[in-house]
Amino acid sequence: MKATWEPEKANMQKLVARKDAVLQNPTPLSVGQLCEELCRSELAVEAIRLSLEMVRREPDNVAYLLIAAFVLTNHVFRYDIAVPLLRKAALLEPDNPAIKIMLAQALIVNDDLAGGSALFADIIKLYPSQRVAATLQISQTFLRMGYPMEALNILLFAVRQESAQPALYNAIGCALGCLNRAEEALPWYEQARRMAPHDEGILLGSAIATLKAGHYGKGWALFAQRANKLTAVTKWFAQFPQLQPGDAVSGKTVVLFQEQGLGDTLQFIRFASVLVERGARVTIAVGAALVRLIAQSYPELVVRDAICFGLGETFDYALAIPNLPYVTNMQTAADIPGTVPYLRADAQDVARFAALLPAGRPRIGLVWSGDRRMSAQDVMANQLRSSTLAVMGKALTPVEATLVSLQFGSPREDMQSWTGQPICDPMDHVKDMADTAAVIENLDLVISVDTSVLHLAGALGKPVWLLSRWDACWRWLDRGETTVWYPSMRIFRPQERSFGPVLNQMGEALHAWVAAWRVARTGGELAAPAQDGPPEQTL
Repeated sequence: MKATWEPEKANMQKLVARKDAVLQNPTPLSVGQLCEELCRSELAVEAIRLSLEMVRREPDNVAYLLIAAFVLTNHVFRYDIAVPLLRKAALLEPDNPAIKIMLAQALIVNDDLAGGSALFADIIKLYPSQRVAATLQISQTFLRMGYPMEALNILLFAVRQESAQPALYNAIGCALGCLNRAEEALPWYEQARRMAPHDEGILLGSAIATLKAGHYGKGWALFAQRANKLTAVTKWFAQFPQLQPGDAVSGKTVVLFQEQGLGDTLQFIRFASVLVERGARVTIAVGAALVRLIAQSYPELVVRDAICFGLGETFDYALAIPNLPYVTNMQTAADIPGTVPYLRADAQDVARFAALLPAGRPRIGLVWSGDRRMSAQDVMANQLRSSTLAVMGKALTPVEATLVSLQFGSPREDMQSWTGQPICDPMDHVKDMADTAAVIENLDLVISVDTSVLHLAGALGKPVWLLSRWDACWRWLDRGETTVWYPSMRIFRPQERSFGPVLNQMGEALHAWVAAWRVARTGGELAAPAQDGPPEQTL
């Protein structure tokens, strides 16, 4: 199996050529289908151009208005453009409840909660048959935008008006989970599962809530029933028997493949050692960014890039890495392999980055954002978990410490407009997670939003502070400042949609931490940090 991008490039070129042909003889069906294909091929900009060109040509054609609005709201986060398009469609077809539902959702996302809520009230009053569909769609929008109580209120109202429906019970469970009331969510999910036992969305939501409530044994069993997120590369591993609890693995070959994000892989890779202890010969298939880090941390494992497996290779068993806790029978927190740190940086890499960093101590690493992607769903999710350098920096600085950026991806651009305390940025020299680990080993504290760097710092045993999202991820449970997964982590939990108050709390804690750090290392003298070494924002 080898990675090649040539077929994808050729397909993109064909799609762009098809756009010209469609514009010669367009129909709503051909335009809509091509827009979807363009978006699936990461050519959303071309889809926007095509759909808006058709709106320009036929401004009163509702089908083209809806196609453009769909592209703008589902594939890019441009609700500001979608709202006027949907308003016009609603004027052209005033009795179309589907258009009104789309408009209400767009208004809410566009921060017009009053307008969206008023339109939603009209919908359920004028179209009783659409009450459930409208409630589910509007509540989902409220949840994605960070308004779980509003979502819960309209769902509870609907469930009192309608006959029992699993989708409503599932949505109530989701809203309660987002409110960090996972234990209360479980009965709603259980009722939804009884009514729709094969619904994958209900099953996954129930699994996440069960894990967030701390019921690990039952939660992992539910989580393992989900459909794996297989890609063109990882679906190859699905051909082998999937490892199950109780399977004898002594002398067997087992391939563990990356199925979720980098953070999940870093969190669960520690369970691979359990299979080795049981006599398995374990191969790890991960992305290139993780190969060197895991190989140097676990010499007993064979670690390979997932794209480099030959089609003729065979394994006795395969397993998605996030299913390791289930297969190794994790029932309680006591079953988590207890050795921390369990990931390790290479000593030569650590020395190499030490020479690049300013000498002043303490050194504090910062990650203020997850990667900023284009799709609307990714943008919504990232808005809830991420900050900006301007917002985080204002709350944390100035501080008597050397600041080091661990930020990856497009949010690094925030550095260009930052005018506050100097921040050293070594990330141009970072090629993979092993390099990031080496940087972290030179730091005294890491402060991060919920990203893979957070997991890496915790797995290295480095003091790390999490700026959690308001609807905390399941792994951090509903409450508490600590976590069983990473003993060196402190969790800062916002109590509202804004990061402002909790960042101010973190800023106060940081100044206290720095003062204590200096006292511990200077015998009581609070010396200013050394500034020799490069103080610039970039190296």
